Amino acid sequence: MTDASYEALDRFAHTLADAAGAAILPWYRAVPAVDDKGSALGFDPVTEADRAAERAIRDLIQAHYPGHGIIGEEYGRLNPDAEHVWVIDPIDGTKSFIAGQPVWGTLIARLHRGQAVFGLNDQPYLRERYWGDGAQALGSREGRTFPLSTRPCADLAQASVWVSSTLARDAPAHAAIERLGRAVRMLVYGGDCFSLPMLAAGHIDIAIGWGGFEIYDIAAHIPIVAGAGGIVTALDGGNPLHADGMIALGDPALLPATLDRLEWPWSA
Repeated sequence: MTDASYEALDRFAHTLADAAGAAILPWYRAVPAVDDKGSALGFDPVTEADRAAERAIRDLIQAHYPGHGIIGEEYGRLNPDAEHVWVIDPIDGTKSFIAGQPVWGTLIARLHRGQAVFGLNDQPYLRERYWGDGAQALGSREGRTFPLSTRPCADLAQASVWVSSTLARDAPAHAAIERLGRAVRMLVYGGDCFSLPMLAAGHIDIAIGWGGFEIYDIAAHIPIVAGAGGIVTALDGGNPLHADGMIALGDPALLPATLDRLEWPWSA
């Protein structure tokens, strides 16, 4: 494929996000019916907004690129070994969506031969969107586009850290995070899918997620953070696409000190 062809695919991701937003917004703060998919982590909700958004995305992909694969949270895998695979989380942060909090978003990634090469995070209610291809990352708010760049922060004591709330449920993991919290400037739990774009935009320095992670939770963030100058890796240094947790850093120099403080693997 030519560079123009890849650019067309990246533009198509924005078309997918527009369609998902149109499907979601009528349900937001309208108290939609909630089903519990059930999981090892407890309550795992899904709403008609999740399903409608994923259907809208899948229909467009199959109409325009029928040879591409799809991995979606709600409707599973279709041709996942294709050269190009779209990875979809129609609403990342469904609990926040149900609660009326605006920190949810639609995550769309494109894998090329198994590597995340483009990612997009869209929040249609706030009209904020973030996207990247590993080489650059951009954001838009109310129609204004701007570059994303992580901030230099090589000193752990000056770092601001976000961690997923699931880490509070596991005693050794929570103890590790609290150790890290005592060494940094600020530690915040929660934030759902907004936290990685905020890292890419230079508002926080470290983001850590653990427990129940799937490929659609992380794939879109990898090219955004990398395009802004940061890194995303599994806690053991492996591929975050296939791990149950991840750590993202705006300044890669923070990684050794962060892992040392966490004492990974978790140690109570």
